[in-house]
Amino acid sequence: MRLVLDTNCLIQCIPPHSKYHKLWISFVRGINTFCVSNEIIEEYLEILQRLIDFDTAELVVKTIINSPFVEFITPFYHFELIKQDPDDNKFVDCAISANARFIVTNDHHYNILNDIDFPKVDVISIDDFMALMK
Repeated sequence: MRLVLDTNCLIQCIPPHSKYHKLWISFVRGINTFCVSNEIIEEYLEILQRLIDFDTAELVVKTIINSPFVEFITPFYHFELIKQDPDDNKFVDCAISANARFIVTNDHHYNILNDIDFPKVDVISIDDFMALMK
């Protein structure tokens, strides 16, 4: 399944002891494909470097960049669908351009997408996605 993973969910699924680690493993094993843009990779690195040590942050991002189960997307159009937090639009634009099945996020700013018919972007919480994976 093609997914766009919001940074908040990436952070939650990396630790081996996390109840969400199965999502990270699904990516590493190729069950799910992560769709990312350069902007998303930059945000992942920036936030991970703030939260964990520099070397671990770089290792996570290098794992993503070098994975055969990642699709790099270059959105050529910016839809600007999320007004409350415009920084979240990079994930929306990537999902639309990649024709991703879901944006996996716990961020309430994405709820506005449920009211938009076109372009259609399906948003799912990490808990709901974990239930779907079972």
